[in-house]
Amino acid sequence: MAYQVLARKWRPQRFSEVVGQQHVTRTLQNAIKESRIGHAYLFVGSQGIGKTTGARIFAKALNCEHLATNADGGIEPCCECQTCHEIAGGSCLDVLEIDGASHNGVEDVRQIRDNVQYTPSNGRRYKIYIIDEVHMLSTQAWNALLKTLEEPPPHVKFLFATTEPHKILPTILSRCQRFDLKRIPVPLIVARLHEIATAEKIFVHDSALTIIARAAEGGMRDAQSIFDQMIAFCGGNDEGSPISESDVIDVFGLVSHSELTHLVEAILQNDAGALIAAVHNLADKGRNLECLYADILLYGRNLMVFGHVSDPRAMLELNDAEFTDLQQLAAVATPSVVQRLVQGLLAGDSNIRYTLNKRIYIESTLLRVMRDAHAVQVDDLITQLRILQEKGILPAVDTAPAPSPPAAPVQST
Repeated sequence: MAYQVLARKWRPQRFSEVVGQQHVTRTLQNAIKESRIGHAYLFVGSQGIGKTTGARIFAKALNCEHLATNADGGIEPCCECQTCHEIAGGSCLDVLEIDGASHNGVEDVRQIRDNVQYTPSNGRRYKIYIIDEVHMLSTQAWNALLKTLEEPPPHVKFLFATTEPHKILPTILSRCQRFDLKRIPVPLIVARLHEIATAEKIFVHDSALTIIARAAEGGMRDAQSIFDQMIAFCGGNDEGSPISESDVIDVFGLVSHSELTHLVEAILQNDAGALIAAVHNLADKGRNLECLYADILLYGRNLMVFGHVSDPRAMLELNDAEFTDLQQLAAVATPSVVQRLVQGLLAGDSNIRYTLNKRIYIESTLLRVMRDAHAVQVDDLITQLRILQEKGILPAVDTAPAPSPPAAPVQST
């Protein structure tokens, strides 16, 4: 049997298998359970978080021959009937998945409009159109679909998926039930990858899975693809040589937590020499400097949270070791300095993507931000002067005398 990548092999087939999108899955399950099914749904979110997967599962549940119920009482497709198998394999004639990027013309939409009049085959309840990247449809194509979308036949359902909802016409948005999918938190991605590793008999450190989950930036599909690549690179089939954090860092040019902590510590200590040495060390190791800048900014944000929030653990996606390191660094950091560091880094965040020499840009930017953050502030000087005046060390500043009224004009005789 041909090898199937993890992202396809472990693609959710039931609502209960979708990770981190319970607000969407529960609404769809209740809509089926209470027979309150709309005619058009729009799934919005970044790539790899479950838009098209959710649409497919919803399509299976709408046409499933033997609906099941999970442990929580939610509706689930049985995944055993002929319809479920055909939808999962992409061969169902009544569930058509269309790529909006390559079928975005008026003629493509007219073909859909002409076919909606035909009832589903094999006794199925609905004819379902899943259109991915729907924002790529032209204005003329949307106008051709508008009337059908407004008053479709009872047996037709439209399921749209997009990463850029602002490009869709307002008249279309108003006719759809919109679901905004969230980026998946790191702990949920790590738990899913651990489940996959156990089933695939792959040995991997938890710290490596955490690095993979963060590199995916909230996308489950990206995390599984990265994990697949790491298995190809390291193997991971031997318990004596599992996939480690250093393996992931070396392959993708990422920065470890300890390296990042050392660099940020140099900034907080206003140590220019240690800062330049840390950047030099990371650049020589082939680390992704654009990701390094983003990691420093995120680290500063986490320090800022520590300085202002009573329970930072609830807001930070960190393991125990990372939380302890950050807690120790936050104890010696001045909150005002940290805030100025974050503001300075934000000011230069957009420029690093376009600079040719990222190493020089990062070195000069970090030195400038560090100098500005530790510089004496005008407000602090004024406060110190007032304290000295109150103690009598400095004389009080005399107030300027009130200006004398202007003299009356001399009248000529």
